[in-house]
Amino acid sequence: MAHRWINDLTHDDVTPKALWLNRRQLIAGLTATGAAGLGGPVAAQGSLEPNTWEEITTYNNFYEFGTGKGDPVQNAPAMDTSGWQVTVDGLVDNPGTYDLMDLIGDLETEERIYRFRCVEAWSMVIPWNGFELADLLAKVGVQDGARYVAFETAVIPEVMPGVRRRVLDFPYVEGLRLDEAMHPLTIMATGIYGEPIPNQNGAPMRLVVPWKYGFKSIKSIVRISLVADQPPTSWNKANAREYGFYSNVNPNVDHPRWSQATERRIGGGIFSQRQDTLMFNGYDEVAGLYDGMDLTEFY
Repeated sequence: MAHRWINDLTHDDVTPKALWLNRRQLIAGLTATGAAGLGGPVAAQGSLEPNTWEEITTYNNFYEFGTGKGDPVQNAPAMDTSGWQVTVDGLVDNPGTYDLMDLIGDLETEERIYRFRCVEAWSMVIPWNGFELADLLAKVGVQDGARYVAFETAVIPEVMPGVRRRVLDFPYVEGLRLDEAMHPLTIMATGIYGEPIPNQNGAPMRLVVPWKYGFKSIKSIVRISLVADQPPTSWNKANAREYGFYSNVNPNVDHPRWSQATERRIGGGIFSQRQDTLMFNGYDEVAGLYDGMDLTEFY
């Protein structure tokens, strides 16, 4: 069995709850657009400013609720997550549709402070609460022949204006290779800062894969499927040239429309310095998963 992950970030990299309750004590303002190529010098990784609860929960991509960064915080509260159910199917020993707490209530939850890197070239540091996906997969029983894990997001058109506008081909779907899913870094998050995860961040349960671009970390999951063949993924279906299945953070492979060599850390304000993007977002321990692969082919 894979070893338990050891955190390399501390609360020095995030904002203590007492500080994010008083927003005025921190650097004010966030006007980052998410577009890459903006001017300014590159900052060292060690000069990161902390992220706040407000920043983490108000600057989001969740296209089911709209394409603007502020749309999810405006629209997502209408989603009712009580009685949430998750279907587990495919090559598993215990398939079925489960009440969420029946499925995960006995799994060990812990805090994971992770870097988060969006494909749009912005980043945060986020203190997630959750459990290793490997623990959930062990509970449902992975059968021989399963090589991938596929995920699906809820579709609730009456409270999701983006679904009604067909911004993407919904439901949103994502997937991982089984060894990626079983890696100790891969978690299912149910909280942030010790509080239940807000709707706009993917309540009541989302995937977090910290060495991949953020769109891989699918939100508000309603289906988990163990499958033999590589599953379709939403952004790859929308534009395969720009969004590959693997989508590992790689500063040496640019997005077709912008550089990935640097990133804007959310919370620094419009005049903040950019910082170098790290290979695998700094999580070098996953490099062995891709031995022998040309990572330039798997953007």
